[in-house]
Amino acid sequence: MSNLRPLIVILGPTSSGKTEMSLKLAKKYNSEIVNADSRQIYQEMNVGTGSPIISRWFHSPEGLWNQNATQKDSTYLIKSIPHHLFNIKKPNQKFSLSQYKKLAIKTINNIHNKNKTPILVGGTGLYISSITDNLLIPKASPNNSIRKKLEKHTEKYLYKRLEKIDIKSAETIGPTNKRKLIRALEVFELTGKPFSSQKTKGKSLFNILQIGIKTDREELYKKIDDRVNEMIKQGLIEETKKLSRKYKSDLPAMSGIGYFEIDSYLKKETSLEDAIQRIKFRTHQYARRQITWFKRDERIVWVKNYQESDKLIKDFLG
Repeated sequence: MSNLRPLIVILGPTSSGKTEMSLKLAKKYNSEIVNADSRQIYQEMNVGTGSPIISRWFHSPEGLWNQNATQKDSTYLIKSIPHHLFNIKKPNQKFSLSQYKKLAIKTINNIHNKNKTPILVGGTGLYISSITDNLLIPKASPNNSIRKKLEKHTEKYLYKRLEKIDIKSAETIGPTNKRKLIRALEVFELTGKPFSSQKTKGKSLFNILQIGIKTDREELYKKIDDRVNEMIKQGLIEETKKLSRKYKSDLPAMSGIGYFEIDSYLKKETSLEDAIQRIKFRTHQYARRQITWFKRDERIVWVKNYQESDKLIKDFLG
């Protein structure tokens, strides 16, 4: 048996049901939840990121139930369960993988010190891997001159360029995440080594159980489409309007799925119907990339429902 303190990870593609499952498990096992979603770290972006830190409706085995979050210091309480690392940065503030790792480890240790079991929940592969693999992240400081040069190019150009020098990073990042494409190319220019080869694994920090939520592809797409429709009802257009008044549209946070398309609609560059369809299409693409990322990790145990995850955790902690 490991002497390391336990960490439970609930992961899966967007709309797979991580929030509902983690809340139920956290209540049963006296746990606190740590965010591992790179979009839900931003303030003022709750609707478009599907953050649990808003009043919204979720599906559960018992039917529909309403979700309300209250804030206490830097912690949000959702159905009395403490949630950490949500809404911690403004959309125009930079936030790196190394910063996330440092904050997440500190938060997990603090939860352990309260004799509770932390549950890391999210769908951002690199965020999760930074903890589960204790990634030793390249120490290449941001270089403004390199970034400005790269920012002039399109995502398509950056992706093709990265494919030539670092196919592994290109496949992981995908062709639409301009911020990460620029970072990977920047690290290569500064160090002469592929970004993927520099994220080496360190010694394990925790005794980890990784649980992945398995969902039928067509069922997942339907959940995504339903969630997008719900986001429109919940006020995604109004949220985007408020953000566009305060922040530049070329910020990484503002170019995320949902905000980019609604911003185009607000600028009369497309119709609302086309914007919504584009959000759904891009989210389908994103979900496929998430699944591909997670499938590479043979340590992940895939489950179909709460009952299966509950049994795994009971055995793990027992």
